[in-house]
Amino acid sequence: MEAPPDNDVLWARSLHFTHPDGSPGLAGVSIAVREGEILAVIGPRGSGKTTLLRCLSGLEPVREGEVWFNSTPLHTLGPAHRERLRRDRFCWIGPEPGLVPELNAWENAALPLMLRGTSRRRAKTTALEWLERLDIGEAARKRPHRLRQSERQRVSSARALAPAPTVLFADEPTAPLHRADRGHVLRTLTSAARSHGIT
Repeated sequence: MEAPPDNDVLWARSLHFTHPDGSPGLAGVSIAVREGEILAVIGPRGSGKTTLLRCLSGLEPVREGEVWFNSTPLHTLGPAHRERLRRDRFCWIGPEPGLVPELNAWENAALPLMLRGTSRRRAKTTALEWLERLDIGEAARKRPHRLRQSERQRVSSARALAPAPTVLFADEPTAPLHRADRGHVLRTLTSAARSHGIT
């Protein structure tokens, strides 16, 4: 087993993945992502984009091949260690917001910080700053059922950015948004990645 180069924050070699129904997901994929790099994975529907992201982020255990985060081999970690890594170093935005219905917008955005042990006051301040950057600050006290789909997706984006992750995985994060909203969210994600050194 060979450790990845020092300047690669994510490194994978010869990833193979088969879905539970027996259909192939990945067939020998290798990838290297440098710290602070913004990388887009493109391809037709069903080509394995989401599967690749799930394997790189530790959401799916790798059955064949290697995945490294800095000097940590994800492919050898157990579920509890992968969960801790996802909580402390990774964040995920998907096409569905996945907000907690009992929490309002700022509480949803602050949740990852509070799970890490950040004080409620500090977590709230950070969450509100990101909600403002995503033009959703006026809805900070609304619960998800009172928000439009595009607003819920912005809250989801704020939740991913608030804890300043080392790596942000975005799986079609603008899919439910209108064209103008898509551009705004992508610009915010890109500028946040550059200003905060997020990969």
